[in-house]
Amino acid sequence: MLLKNTDLNKIIIKKTVTISPNTSILDARQVLLRHNLKRLVVIDSKKHPVGIITEKDVAKTIYALGDKSINTVKVSGFMSKKLITIKKTDSIYDCAKLMKKNHISSIIVLGNNGVLEGIITKTDLASIFLTHAVSPLKVSKIMTRNVITAMPGDSLLYVESLLIHNRIARIVIQRNRIPVGIITFRDFVPAKLPFWISQSADPKEVENYKMKSNVDEFRVNQMNHLLHFKAVDIMSSNPVTIEADEDVGVAVLLMIRNGISGLPVVKKSKLVGIITKTDIVNAIASA
Repeated sequence: MLLKNTDLNKIIIKKTVTISPNTSILDARQVLLRHNLKRLVVIDSKKHPVGIITEKDVAKTIYALGDKSINTVKVSGFMSKKLITIKKTDSIYDCAKLMKKNHISSIIVLGNNGVLEGIITKTDLASIFLTHAVSPLKVSKIMTRNVITAMPGDSLLYVESLLIHNRIARIVIQRNRIPVGIITFRDFVPAKLPFWISQSADPKEVENYKMKSNVDEFRVNQMNHLLHFKAVDIMSSNPVTIEADEDVGVAVLLMIRNGISGLPVVKKSKLVGIITKTDIVNAIASA
């Protein structure tokens, strides 16, 4: 057993900001920004969850509209209706197993009669591990050893292709096996494109590129004018790292304090792995 308290109803369940299916996409975006959220639960008049949307869903929908008016677009038209839910009487382990099985970052918690009780995220589970772990657990025991990396001089298109093809959220930028930077998927979200990219390429071309699920040779050739921009141009330098022999609890503290979801793991300054909130959730699920 990893945790000393595994009942969801004895853990603080995060209350979530909700919207109705008739909310406009622009209003949904404003709610996300106002509350600094990554997702919103959509509920009906009886407070039953009927959908969920993420910041990525909003960005993709807005950019996919092109010249169409967005004033009439409602949340009901683009929300995800396939909901993964759990009852507040279930356990933390049940929650972690559902996240691992479905490759998701949050679980909707239902109360009596299917009414929304709240939401639990990977960050919540990581925090629960920090406060309820039965015994210390070393980072090296649960870290991912196969780290996808890039060099500071690698092109942005190459870095993004690594993110997409490997279905990962972050790339460690390394020089001589020493982590010198981090690039996350968020750095490539269309709404947050760096100024120098938006000024050097046709905006429509960039938007279309960002909406693709993969990078094909034709499109890479189309955008070869971006190849001279390098990873070093947008990476977050001097990434927060953690030693392989350190306790997982310390890793969680570092993630929470710095508002990040993953840490390069080092041994004598050399990269040996990466630990993310997903690794912590998987450890709880496997207990």
